[in-house]
Amino acid sequence: MAERKGMRTGYTTGSCATAASKAALLSIIGQERVKSVDITLPKGGSISIPIESCEFWADRAVCAVVKDGGDDPDVTHGARILVELSLGGERGEVSIGGGEGVGTVTKPGLGLEINGPAINPVPKRMIDSNLREVGGGVLAKCGVRVMISVPDGKRLAPKTDNPRIGIVGGISILGTSGIVVPFSTASYAASIRQNIDVAAAMGDHTLVLTTGGRSEEFAKKLVDLPEHCFVQMGDFAGYTMQQCAKRRVEKAYVVGFIGKLAKMAAGAKQTHVKGSKVDMDFLAGLAGRAGADAKTVSEVRRANTARHVSEIIQGCGADGFFGLVCDAACEQMGRHAGNKVPLEVVLFGFGGEVLARSGALGGPSGQGILSK
Repeated sequence: MAERKGMRTGYTTGSCATAASKAALLSIIGQERVKSVDITLPKGGSISIPIESCEFWADRAVCAVVKDGGDDPDVTHGARILVELSLGGERGEVSIGGGEGVGTVTKPGLGLEINGPAINPVPKRMIDSNLREVGGGVLAKCGVRVMISVPDGKRLAPKTDNPRIGIVGGISILGTSGIVVPFSTASYAASIRQNIDVAAAMGDHTLVLTTGGRSEEFAKKLVDLPEHCFVQMGDFAGYTMQQCAKRRVEKAYVVGFIGKLAKMAAGAKQTHVKGSKVDMDFLAGLAGRAGADAKTVSEVRRANTARHVSEIIQGCGADGFFGLVCDAACEQMGRHAGNKVPLEVVLFGFGGEVLARSGALGGPSGQGILSK
């Protein structure tokens, strides 16, 4: 894999499943063993992935890829991702399922079907699009069935966060970009400082601090600023605010989804899943303040994830809750900066809609000044 800032990147379980699926279909079409494939990534570009094993017949193939996490400390590094692909079913349809070692979803709040396999939407789309790239002739005649399994998945699952969030019996097939970027506290912190320094050097003192690629993508539709003004702070919320204060940033927008912002609102400086958990009692208190009834408050307290909380709140109509989350996140993030940086906090829904915004740039609970 490619080098990035001195560390080797890897590929996700979703990319592994995509490569194994593509190799399986190609081996059926060509009736020969496939040794490597190039897969197209969700945001464009491609990577080449070696195929560890490939067996094929007239209408069925089984291929495997060994997960390479690069220099990321990933428990799934070295895991074997196996795909059995068969021809059949409704013409033009690609169906994707999970077998041995792929976890089963048992709790809400993950955006996945209860009792279904823990295969996230982006990997599913990757598999579908990559198969259609090479299998148009096949899909014009019949469907394709993909069954993903991870022989060692059940053993690896307890080493992940899956059991806590209700994914049982295996690991998840994940990935939003297809690439694993190594998690390094020192290098990530350095990249944040560098990003802020570049903006200052360009004479720009307004920054948009995002929790990741998706929140940045949505923020760019709301805030008209140069590329270098967008800083992906990831899980380093407190550290980023401290650096903003140190470098005398004049304005900052903090944007993200309910999971990260709920942690910020409760005072967490580091929002990585290993370092902090969503405080359901805190969110239940906010729900009560927003006018939710006792039953809803109790449901929030027992919720599985922050996303589950969001679903509960939207179902009961206590939408003022989201403004309170933004207000609390704004207050806590301001404290990390010694209250030296004017802030606006924006909470996105998972489809990119703005659920709430608040802060010193525009007043509490939804009165912000973000511009298109």
